[in-house]
Amino acid sequence: MFNSKQDYETLKFLYELGIDEVFEPSPTNKTRFPKRSTKLKEDHLAANNVKPGISQTTETKSNKEKIPLNLMPHAGSTKTLAAQAKTLHELRTIVENYNECSLKKTATNTVFSDGNPQARIMVIGEAPGADEDREGRPFVGLSGKLLDRMFAAIGLDRTTIYITNIIFWRPPGNRQPTSSETNLCLPFVERHIELVSPDFLVLVGGTSAKSILQSTEGIMKLRGKWLSYQTPAMTKPIKTLAIFHPAYLLRAPGQKRLAWSDLLMLKQAIDQA
Repeated sequence: MFNSKQDYETLKFLYELGIDEVFEPSPTNKTRFPKRSTKLKEDHLAANNVKPGISQTTETKSNKEKIPLNLMPHAGSTKTLAAQAKTLHELRTIVENYNECSLKKTATNTVFSDGNPQARIMVIGEAPGADEDREGRPFVGLSGKLLDRMFAAIGLDRTTIYITNIIFWRPPGNRQPTSSETNLCLPFVERHIELVSPDFLVLVGGTSAKSILQSTEGIMKLRGKWLSYQTPAMTKPIKTLAIFHPAYLLRAPGQKRLAWSDLLMLKQAIDQA
């Protein structure tokens, strides 16, 4: 009846939302996107005096490379270190060798990313949990399984999205990262976004959204609308959507309908792009 366990889990997620009929006029493969160039878009990295954060648009108001020795991290500004990375491989090496964040001392692994770096959609969560720390990949525990089901419901999987976090090391006891910890890692995250240069940015959870958008608003006010994200190195903003963290949905399943409406917004934008 089902082609895979993933199909079953996706249907289960939809059924929990009260959706028992899903159809379109004709079959459509939502996982097929135009191939993105492996070359970083030059115009996306041109200098531009734009402050990172929320940009109120008309839509809303609100191959491994050798790493040069001078790129090997040492004590110093994460902003300076991040700016030195010209490729994702260089950035990963810098992050993995950075020892000035106290979280690294208690973590088992650096959790850098998962998925397809050439994907049009970049997903950014909060911080690794115990499962992620053990495996060295983001969103692999219970929350990750639910996140996979959520994206599968709109035809996406880890071959068509790219996933990371705002924090690369597990906070002890799965506590929330502090503002000093997120601020320390933020330049790495900003450079990560610049290098991936996605068409869509999906911020998972209030901590991720507030940190990246430099906003004081909570997830309830940030979700449900399109926002824009831009760093000084970008000449154009990235269409950005904040969604509930799956860990929150596991605790508050009644919010899954709002989560589904956010996913439909993303699906519609992808289809129209």
